[in-house]
Amino acid sequence: MFVRNQRTVSLLVTAALALAGVTTAQSPSASNGLPVTYERLLGAAQEPANWLMYGGDYRSQHYSGLNQITAENVHRLRAKWIYQMHRQKVETTPIVVDGIMYVTRPPSDVIALDAETGRALWTFEYRLPSKVYTCCGEVNRGLAILDSTLFITTLDAKLIAIDARSGRMLWKKEMADPALNYTATAAPLAIKDKVIAGIAGADAGVRGFLDAYDAKTGERAWRFWTVPVPGEPGSETWGGDSWRYGGASTWITGSYDPELNLVYWGTGNPGPDHNGDVRPGDNLYSCSLLALDLDTGKLRWYFQFTPHDTHDWDATQVPVLLDSTLSGRARKLVVVPSRNGFYYVLDRQTGEFLLAKPFVKQTWAKEIDRTGRPVLNPGQEPTLEGNDSIWPGVDGANNWMSPSYNPGTKLLYFNAREERRRYFKTDAPEFRPGESFFGGGGGGGARFRPEESWGKLIAMTPETGAIQWEHRILAPPWAGVLSTAGNVVFSATPSGNFYALDARNGKDLWHFNGGGRVYASPITFLSRGKQLITIPIESVLIAFGLD
Repeated sequence: MFVRNQRTVSLLVTAALALAGVTTAQSPSASNGLPVTYERLLGAAQEPANWLMYGGDYRSQHYSGLNQITAENVHRLRAKWIYQMHRQKVETTPIVVDGIMYVTRPPSDVIALDAETGRALWTFEYRLPSKVYTCCGEVNRGLAILDSTLFITTLDAKLIAIDARSGRMLWKKEMADPALNYTATAAPLAIKDKVIAGIAGADAGVRGFLDAYDAKTGERAWRFWTVPVPGEPGSETWGGDSWRYGGASTWITGSYDPELNLVYWGTGNPGPDHNGDVRPGDNLYSCSLLALDLDTGKLRWYFQFTPHDTHDWDATQVPVLLDSTLSGRARKLVVVPSRNGFYYVLDRQTGEFLLAKPFVKQTWAKEIDRTGRPVLNPGQEPTLEGNDSIWPGVDGANNWMSPSYNPGTKLLYFNAREERRRYFKTDAPEFRPGESFFGGGGGGGARFRPEESWGKLIAMTPETGAIQWEHRILAPPWAGVLSTAGNVVFSATPSGNFYALDARNGKDLWHFNGGGRVYASPITFLSRGKQLITIPIESVLIAFGLD
């Protein structure tokens, strides 16, 4: 394996360096808006001209205070530029800093673009080993930035630091051995002097963890193992030595509360997936939300959404943080529309369970009890011959794409999947490096019947789980959601229809047929003082602005 020298558009970089000391949000400059200090990241929501991290801010609200594009003029949106990535299944969420867009390209490349024109300034290309395990394609979902350094995880489970001004690699650290099926796909989260990075591979027999690294040196500061070893708290929830390949990976970016100094991160399914016979017990901390102390990595609290999961209902959905009032009491909340079909409200200071409500058709649980634990319905487990009576499907009611909370409308927006699937299990698999560790599957059945396989964008009152309106689409979606101060909600269909709705009532306002599949979330920013919206459609990144 080797890292190829990044290709740099030298004239552009040289010209930028010649402008040393000039900083402007209007066009790329010597500093390019750098450094992006921790103080700037703390105030990301007050810097709407830029998009400084995966979720928009540490609360992962995926919301922008920009209001040039409104519900009244969004119908005038036109494509302004297109950047062709020549890759499949682009899932990246770019970050934007004062006229420079930093975007990842599968499998593990980084590109700096002029946000005004889409012109490449430099490209960092990373070459993988000849064989790397991938669950769901060669994907990468984004970057983190701190000071003048970009951070990316790679499919062969490395964390790389890159100079944001030149595209030059600064350091590279191995998170885990890719020969043991470890991989990494999520955007890291840069906080204070640390970079928090998760791991993927739960469907291939890894033992999950979440890491923190020193942003300057790349030295690991702490590691939290999401599957405890015998003798540790939670180890009693794993039968025999099943913990060794227990899964519970951390493959989507989490959130952070600076007042509590807590990092919130979701975990994936236990392994082997679909066959729980060999791992009796709740299988902590799989399918859970973890609250970890940023400085030490110590577990402050956890909440498990789906104990002993056999349906591949990872809890890696993006946790959204908001402050509100419940029953007359001010609360710090974390809310999660879970893959298992229930929407959850938790106290993010204590982990106290406050609320759970279904937001799609679900058949596996009679209810969620007062402690937050599901009361199971019989006959809802995968079988050897196949069980086709289970809702939601294996891809879940809500998957990994970003939701959005709008403090103006006080609504939470997210995409949901209404889907019945056929679940089956196989004999317990034997772990082999480089091979999957599923123990069954969830395909087939009624997946493509229109009445049993469709999608919707939901607008919900987050404190109560009350749905205010829904926008139905033909197929279960894979796109994230963006809401703005202009009272607009943006999202996309699997077929590439990028659309805008009125955030207040769900009225259909505008759409653009991109002609390709969408597996990503839109963002917005200012370029030369004008608001643009971008989203990857198939293999191209498209920027839209008012005509």
